[in-house]
Amino acid sequence: MDKEEKTVDFLLTARRYKAAALRFFEKAMKASGAPEKVTMDKNRANKAAMNDINGRGETSIIVRQVKYLNNIVEQDHRAIKRVTRPMLNFKSFRAARNVLAGIELMHMIRKGQLLLEGSTELSFADQFYALA
Repeated sequence: MDKEEKTVDFLLTARRYKAAALRFFEKAMKASGAPEKVTMDKNRANKAAMNDINGRGETSIIVRQVKYLNNIVEQDHRAIKRVTRPMLNFKSFRAARNVLAGIELMHMIRKGQLLLEGSTELSFADQFYALA
């Protein structure tokens, strides 16, 4: 999420490892540019990926690993947890990826981040169905 609390990007992987974190950061920066600061949890894979990006010398990104500064992202995840908890489990990773992508898309529509022609007159659900 950026400082206006808009979703920049999301990536679901089976495990949190450096290659996946690097892929996520590169994808997010390609879509919305390099940030000045990145706030993340204490996961070592995320930190190692950011160190790789900073080590290339293209940009210098400040990395903050402070538990309490990451609350905006965690609050955004709260709605996803509320929706998925009654499901108990997903049968496959593919099913989880598809369901979570749909949930994230609905949140982006609610935040006004989906820019479709004539979407201002449509309800959230109608905007979602217009994509299908």
